[in-house]
Amino acid sequence: MPPHTEEDMHFHHKSKQFFYILSREAKMKFKDETVKLKEGTGVEVSPMKVHQMRNTSDKEIEFIVVSMPKSHGDRELI
Repeated sequence: MPPHTEEDMHFHHKSKQFFYILSREAKMKFKDETVKLKEGTGVEVSPMKVHQMRNTSDKEIEFIVVSMPKSHGDRELI
């Protein structure tokens, strides 16, 4: 994810997701809190939970996302 970028706030009706940070540090914003994710850590996001991945740093970050079931076509923007 490029520096100083973020996803749109959104949620998934059916998909549960797990985000794992491969390099550097990211922030995951939820409706009422923001969680700092360091390299080698992850966070699970339940269906219907509003979230947004953010890179507030000056460097690109790498992460992987596992979605079950697939999240394509199951994303609603806030």
